Amino acid sequence: MTHHTTSPRFKDNTKAALVDPELQKALHFVETNFPQRRRNVADMLPEFDALRDSARDIKNHTLSFLDLYLETFEARAMARGSKVHFAVTADEANRIVTDICREHGAEVITKGKSMVGEETGLNAFLEANGFAPVETDLGEYIIQIRHELPSHIIMPAVHLRKAQIEADFRRVHKDLPKDRNLDEPAALLAEARATLRAKFLAADVGITGANFLVAETGSAVIVTNEGNGDLTATLPKVHIVLASIEKLVPTLDDMAQLMRVLARSATGQEMSVYTTVMTGPRRPDDPDGPLEHHIVIVDNGRTAMLAGKFRDMLRCIRCGACLNHCPVYHAIGGHAYGWVYPGPMGAVLTPSLIGIDKAGHLPNASSFCGRCEEVCPVRIPLPRLMRFWREREFERRLSPTVQRTGMKLWAFFAKRPRLYRLATWPAMQVLAWFGRKQGRFRSLPFATGWTKHRDLPAPQGKTFQEQWRERSRS
Repeated sequence: MTHHTTSPRFKDNTKAALVDPELQKALHFVETNFPQRRRNVADMLPEFDALRDSARDIKNHTLSFLDLYLETFEARAMARGSKVHFAVTADEANRIVTDICREHGAEVITKGKSMVGEETGLNAFLEANGFAPVETDLGEYIIQIRHELPSHIIMPAVHLRKAQIEADFRRVHKDLPKDRNLDEPAALLAEARATLRAKFLAADVGITGANFLVAETGSAVIVTNEGNGDLTATLPKVHIVLASIEKLVPTLDDMAQLMRVLARSATGQEMSVYTTVMTGPRRPDDPDGPLEHHIVIVDNGRTAMLAGKFRDMLRCIRCGACLNHCPVYHAIGGHAYGWVYPGPMGAVLTPSLIGIDKAGHLPNASSFCGRCEEVCPVRIPLPRLMRFWREREFERRLSPTVQRTGMKLWAFFAKRPRLYRLATWPAMQVLAWFGRKQGRFRSLPFATGWTKHRDLPAPQGKTFQEQWRERSRS
């Protein structure tokens, strides 16, 4: 069971996003803040690029021996009292979690932020089975009460403005005084804290994701800025970790190296506020912790990626840097992508998980400026992977007929340089003559998709091929 996807309606989603004034104001905050924050902390660390190389190598090594590290993790985790479950599909993962909750008669279930939980549609599955999970990450709590998907993988509610959140709190928190003052962000935060604190104390089962699973110790690691993950993991009598198979790392030292690039890439922090390493259930001399500790490791299509062109995508540590630097994301936000994972990483991962037939628009929504690859802490070649998806879409004849025909026509001429020059030179001369006064075209036949939104520069001077030949002779 996964979230319903609107990825096939990407173009319609985009049109709506571009004319949403509140969304555009919210996205401006992402564009103007996070790239600069990352640049500042990266510049302060001379070895940052070397750490990125190391992070890439750690993840590549782990993926090469993933079966061995999964077996090692399972053995080490069980030796420390955890119960390890493997789920091949999203439905299987949801059933495992639901069965654990049912076994313990859970009445209150708290959840920490989990992108794989969003991927499997866990909340909807729990609700369909009579449970009422409560998201405890502030951003996730806000989108839960709005019945929305996250619009960013680390800032789920970044698409919202303060006034919208205030209206949601007044709508949902009906037991509080109507005349209470929620003008300041601190007041909204205090209200959410008080509401969630009661849930923390009453919870029978807590569910979190994991940033890393450490094979050496059988530990699950979560990284948060709010501390809600710790309360979700330690207060209930049962804690469930839900994580996908690529979260494995060999050792604690490897995890520590990855931590040095994670927060810097994600939020521009040197380190997140809370880093919690959870190893097994409560021991006899522990002051707190769950009586049972379950770890559900999810595949859901990732094994199929291991041996293919999209293996590099499994290095992703979910930092969101590619979203923060992407001009397309800055323009349309996350919901336009139509599923759990937005931005450049979503343009690669979403087709891998739900199919290129449903998500074919996403890898085409890129200018290929390369900023995503430039900032990725594990050096995923995102433009190249998006290009692979474009090729696969073309090969399967999923792209529009007009587009395929146009590409074939262009390829025919491109393979025949003399014919290409013969066909294009007259056209360039005509366009240059008609555009000589203005230097641009505000409208042009067969180019309305461009000129509807921006001018098309008129050709000026010599063609690229002419200039290239002159330089080659000199």
